[in-house]
Amino acid sequence: MPHHHPNSAYDKTALVFQGGGALGAFQAGAYEAFHEFDVEPGWYAGISIGAVNCAIIAGNRPEERCDKLRSFWNLITSGPPDGDVDWGMGLGGIFGVKAASVLGTAASLTGGAPGFFAPRWPLNLSALPGSAEATSIYDTGPLVETLCQHIDFDLLNAPGSARISLGAVDVETGNFTYFDNREMTIGPEHIMASGALPPGLPWIEIEGRKYWDGGLVSNTPLAHVLRECEGDTLVFEVDLFPARGPLPQTLIDVEERRKDITYSSRTRMNTDAFRERHALKTVLRQVIDKLPPEARDTPEVRQAEAFAADHRVTLVHLIYRHEGFIGASKDYEFSRTSMLRHWQQGHDDASEVLANNDWREPPTKDEAIAIYDLDRARRIKARHGVEGIPIHHKQTSKAGDQST
Repeated sequence: MPHHHPNSAYDKTALVFQGGGALGAFQAGAYEAFHEFDVEPGWYAGISIGAVNCAIIAGNRPEERCDKLRSFWNLITSGPPDGDVDWGMGLGGIFGVKAASVLGTAASLTGGAPGFFAPRWPLNLSALPGSAEATSIYDTGPLVETLCQHIDFDLLNAPGSARISLGAVDVETGNFTYFDNREMTIGPEHIMASGALPPGLPWIEIEGRKYWDGGLVSNTPLAHVLRECEGDTLVFEVDLFPARGPLPQTLIDVEERRKDITYSSRTRMNTDAFRERHALKTVLRQVIDKLPPEARDTPEVRQAEAFAADHRVTLVHLIYRHEGFIGASKDYEFSRTSMLRHWQQGHDDASEVLANNDWREPPTKDEAIAIYDLDRARRIKARHGVEGIPIHHKQTSKAGDQST
């Protein structure tokens, strides 16, 4: 392990967590690797289950965070108490794992997830219109106590604490919003609002407004972080839905592929927008520098100077990739077996990224943003069958895929 902070070359380090339900265990495993490598971000931004993970991390002291994450994920999943991750293989290899996944899905659909959500059973068809019973299938009441058990909200909101930004959408206006502890006191309701995915989960009311899962508008807070970051910033983005995937062969494949496309991050689109803003700021800076001193001492020019402030971003991108037997229910299959598989894969992928040194230095001012994409490097390696290529492919302004 490094004896110095590996992110010390940056003014700010941010951790960006996408939504994805049960797949969020991948993010928990990834954070465990960040902690082991002494990478402790000062800004956490999440949506849906990513908001829950971010809040647990930010709402605990560094030495307690991994234990609290593991406690949460053990609580909301069901399966063998010893957590034997290979138990499904004993039923017949991949067939056994598929069978275990089907059983886990059925258990989640009919029984909910302990400490997270419970079914409204039987459904009350005569419920008052507009009520939670009439507009959702499950009750998330158990989540309030679970969040209070796993998050120190006084610490989360204390002055000087890590920044946290949680995305949600206003049900009536359709407007996207972020709950940020730099602007308000974050409570369980803000975390729950970010993950209130309809029609399964009920909207959450906050100060007279009703909110649903932010993933309905954008399933990643990357654009928010890139827009608001100041100074040289290192961003770790951990996504749970890949934009790329094989051509579906069955209706189940179609549903899984639809979900991946719908909820995947448009990382290239966001980074291209960042580069365009950087180019505009560069030109504006050059124009301001050409002004005579007497012309620069005006409120308008001072405002332009503030906008033209320059900074660089390094984005390290991790994407969960299923193992070939996870289907369309992967985001609501809360079995202990699947959780442990996701957790281990997140830990392994993050460790592979962090062991590389390329991302530790900011890009040049001309580059503005550098992207290290483990998934893309693996695809290149598989396509060309070459060994020894860098694990993390640094994208230039013309490299990469808009869909990644």
